[in-house]
Amino acid sequence: MSRPTTLRPYHWKVAPSAPGEVSRALGHLPPVMLQVLFNRKLTDEAHIQAFLEGHYLEKDDPFLLPDMEAAVARIEQAITCDERIVVYGDFDADGVTATVLLVEALRGLGLSRERAQPYIPDRVDEGYGLNEGALTDLREKGADLVISVDCGIRAVKEVAAAREIGLDMIVTDHHSLGPQLPEATAVINPKRPESEYPEQMLAGVGIAFKLAQALRKAMPQRARFDEESLLDLVALGTVADLAPLRGENRRLVIAGLEVINTCRRPGIAALANVARLKPGSIAAEHIGFGLGPRINAAGRLAHAYDAARLLAANNMLMAGRFAENLNALNRQRQLLTRQLSAQAEALVQDDTPILIAAHADFVSGIVGLVASRLAEKYYRPAIVMEKGAAESRGSCRSIPEFHITEALDEVADVLERHGGHAQAAGFTVRNENLAIFQERLTEVAVQRLHGLDLKPTIEIDAELSLQEVDWALLGHLEKLEPTGQSNATPVFMSRDVQVYSHRAVGDGSHLKLDVGDARCKFGCIAFRQGDWAAALPQRVDLVYTLGVNEWNGRRDIQLVVQDIREAT
Repeated sequence: MSRPTTLRPYHWKVAPSAPGEVSRALGHLPPVMLQVLFNRKLTDEAHIQAFLEGHYLEKDDPFLLPDMEAAVARIEQAITCDERIVVYGDFDADGVTATVLLVEALRGLGLSRERAQPYIPDRVDEGYGLNEGALTDLREKGADLVISVDCGIRAVKEVAAAREIGLDMIVTDHHSLGPQLPEATAVINPKRPESEYPEQMLAGVGIAFKLAQALRKAMPQRARFDEESLLDLVALGTVADLAPLRGENRRLVIAGLEVINTCRRPGIAALANVARLKPGSIAAEHIGFGLGPRINAAGRLAHAYDAARLLAANNMLMAGRFAENLNALNRQRQLLTRQLSAQAEALVQDDTPILIAAHADFVSGIVGLVASRLAEKYYRPAIVMEKGAAESRGSCRSIPEFHITEALDEVADVLERHGGHAQAAGFTVRNENLAIFQERLTEVAVQRLHGLDLKPTIEIDAELSLQEVDWALLGHLEKLEPTGQSNATPVFMSRDVQVYSHRAVGDGSHLKLDVGDARCKFGCIAFRQGDWAAALPQRVDLVYTLGVNEWNGRRDIQLVVQDIREAT
């Protein structure tokens, strides 16, 4: 039997075996666990032990970050001279958590609410990042110092304009550097080539946390906040922004999850309640699929201040009202995403190297989600734009073979602004440049993707026999938590397994099956693979992760199937 044509073909890529010297040096670990750790580039005993225990061995002194001393000195001056500080953030979960965190830290240093205030731009009216109009308005209202969080690294023109009107700027950001740094009082970004800070992949909220750490260190007599009280925000923003859960990020998320599970912050407790998450068992995946999307829904469909107010709320009654509002916005976001994805699909040509759709009906807060769906379905870089009267704002999602921000750099002369990461970016383009932008970016994609076999790859940690799958293995794998970006849940492959039974479940789009051999048998669930129900061979090769199925008080190991092939 052949694979159903409705199912996407994948490359299966099994990781190379760990070298013999690594196995000999770390022979006390089970071979499968050793292989999984090796795949995560953990090969020496000290780093493996630290990883499994949730520790971090590298230096984490915030003053190793570039310009940190200058930033702290300027903030100390602002505090001494009774100046007004504004924290200027982004409207996504990373930017919102970073904004709330740094405002809390500044107020914890004794600044009043009037002297330490947040500012988050409106996605529709102002767009992403620093803008001259907002900075001018802040200056006219009495701001002396603006600290950007999760934005600003490419805002050369905007920072220069701020300086001309007497507004000092500190830029903290984690996005990719542009050809020129803004001439601010301080530019804190661990990606700067001269940075001595070991961890380059902090989220925006992680960098805001390092600034708060440095301020507390420099002014211990003033500080009325402790670092632990901020870690729930760090975990929330880091996971929601898909920052790599390796190195310092992983350590921060582990510590932050401990704080989240105590529900000491009313806003997070209320949000967990509407997301039906149980305090004490909230994991990183619950941030990714439960808490993060509700935080993001505010900036997508209303204003990110709604999410900031939730996180800053100091009582459960107020937090509960804010959380219900975000929950309703999230349901609206889900509906709009489905509707606009169908509309965008009708506009793109799926035989081109890059998918581009623009329409006046598209909602700026949803275009990134629509682009993600297109990129996932067709395995091509995708751009979806909200077409305005004079300008269009686009959101990009890409594939590993195509660095989207570098591609935008090549057409920067026809863009008003742009920025992002390797696989996600945003931009603004004037409508008179829209046609040439699409034409030139398509040319870039043709050049870079020519000759490549564009199919998504499933990275497989190890090949196992089903007899190696047991509760002991599951117990070892739990030590990898929290899993997520760059520390994915381990993926395994088993060849030539017998299918005892199978059936479509749910609305027919999923597949439930029982597989095994002469010595063991496992239940499996294969999401979005229900089309196999009418064509499943008796013997298959499986790619899967391991999970636990709990039903009627019984716990069984379950294989969560990622892909299926007829046994070779």
